[in-house]
Amino acid sequence: MLSQNEKNASALIHLSAFLSFVFPLGSIIGPVIMWTVQKDKSEYLDENGREAVNFNLSYTLYVFILGLAIFPFAIGSVFSLFRHVDNFNQFDLHYNFGSLFGLLGVGSFIGIIILLRFLLTIVATIKSSRGEVYHYPLTIKFVKENQL
Repeated sequence: MLSQNEKNASALIHLSAFLSFVFPLGSIIGPVIMWTVQKDKSEYLDENGREAVNFNLSYTLYVFILGLAIFPFAIGSVFSLFRHVDNFNQFDLHYNFGSLFGLLGVGSFIGIIILLRFLLTIVATIKSSRGEVYHYPLTIKFVKENQL
């Protein structure tokens, strides 16, 4: 039987992901610290902590990769402004909207992932406060269970 302290601690492990609003990489550092402090107290806290850490590492990696994918569109967007410059005395700026749509498309994927991360963290917090272990979708298992 789980105590109320274990349920509250597991909810705080999941909620610590919102530390990213306070400082960079807080969504990773917060759950890692909370998990390492609490993991020896019970199997329930260990499993919830692993899930929270794996989820936040995975989604940070996804946003980072998509952020790298924006650079070609951003650079192409800037250089397309100066594509028709023949004479520096007379700027004839024509914008290529193909690069803009690519930039907005990848940017919207990042926005969707950030919103999904926010919502899934809330769901995991609620489930863990009820005594359940929430398994996040699309999570890479960076931290695995100890095989003893």
